[in-house]
Amino acid sequence: MAAEPSPSSLAYRTTGSTLLHPVSDLLGIPLDQVNFVACQLFALLAAFWFRIYLSPEKTSSAIRHAFAAIFGIYFVIFCFGWYSIHLFVLVLICYGILITSSTHNVHRYSFVVAMGYLTVCHISRIYIFHYGILTTDFSGPLMIVTQKITTLAFQIHDGLGRKTEDLTPEQLRLAIKVRPSFLEYISYLLNFLSVIAGPCSSYKDYVAFIEGRHIHMKLLEMNWKQKGYSSLPNPSPTGAVMHKLCITLVSLFFFLTLTKAYPVTCLVDDWFVNEASFLSRLCYLYIVMQASKPKYYFAWTLADAVNNAAGYGFSGVDKNGNFCWNLLSNLNIWKIETATSFKMYIENWNIQTAIWLKCVCYERAPCFPTALTFILSALWHGVYPGYYFTFLTGILVTLAARAMRTTCRHFFLSSETLKTAYDVITWASTQLAVSYTVAPFVMLAVEPALTLYKSTEL
Repeated sequence: MAAEPSPSSLAYRTTGSTLLHPVSDLLGIPLDQVNFVACQLFALLAAFWFRIYLSPEKTSSAIRHAFAAIFGIYFVIFCFGWYSIHLFVLVLICYGILITSSTHNVHRYSFVVAMGYLTVCHISRIYIFHYGILTTDFSGPLMIVTQKITTLAFQIHDGLGRKTEDLTPEQLRLAIKVRPSFLEYISYLLNFLSVIAGPCSSYKDYVAFIEGRHIHMKLLEMNWKQKGYSSLPNPSPTGAVMHKLCITLVSLFFFLTLTKAYPVTCLVDDWFVNEASFLSRLCYLYIVMQASKPKYYFAWTLADAVNNAAGYGFSGVDKNGNFCWNLLSNLNIWKIETATSFKMYIENWNIQTAIWLKCVCYERAPCFPTALTFILSALWHGVYPGYYFTFLTGILVTLAARAMRTTCRHFFLSSETLKTAYDVITWASTQLAVSYTVAPFVMLAVEPALTLYKSTEL
């Protein structure tokens, strides 16, 4: 019988580059995670260079598109090796659909093919690679590209296949009247700013950024003269980038300490299930779920900073006259941690994915939009059973939260004291409801999810 590979060798198995194996070995972090962070840090430096030396004033849009795509393709190959073929195949197939399909069907064909290909890849990772433990997870970039492919197809359908009066104001603003060239298409889908960790953005915003119209367009949308400016300002993203990098460092610290101290496996320990009191189990569940967040805070905030460093992500001016760079932000940490409703929580978590779900599903669903949106979100995330436990539970929690708010909230608005008490109670209820709902998402498999459900029974 052949000897089983050692745990350490399994931890560093990757289909991507092995150049940073010594760093992985030194830090005790899986090589695919080291490659991911290295690419994002290099992307941050490249973004500054891109904004300064390949600015729209110095070079053409075609060159900016080309460099953004070339860097992105290199990053994908560096991180995922031959697995990157999946990404390129899907992009090429869907471009063929984009240029050959009618405007009335382009969104349907693109959606079915992109989601179908993504689902097949998700299934293959479970049944061939045993929950992805022993192989590089290439699904992240594929999920982002799927969002972009379908978003673009629906916006082309809105611009060329629907009447203006049938569109919502947001659909009208983002509708595309001309199909993109191959270079524009590749640049939008595979640019180095978002190909590894996202986020998904609208095609019109991205092209405006490449062509140097992004900031001015946003300033004109919010009427900069009314904000007290005598001439068109030219805001710098440096402050926003530094602020977001500080958040990533804090998130990294908590990931290396809190996350490792409270792994999700604690929730199915014999002590937790059989001996801890009910109140202790609820508190421990909350702590463990809190400990699982820093990796998302780190990855999404760093991705946001990368885009800002390139000059992309400007969203206008706030009520205090400060420039805002949160157009592509994927989360609002303060609102997440202080959310007093399930709706408020999910609106500030993975924001760009929520926008995508609204664009391709919620606004267009013929019936049961909430349920269909949660089901699509589960399918997009993958085929791990834990995802379906989470999102099906999420449907029930969302409907229950709406009913409770409609029925009870007005009783607590008569005084500031009652309103404060209501906010405290709803905050605690929301945080526990989210922890209970999301735990199977982190656990992935059926058995630990069922064990957790049994352990939280009175």
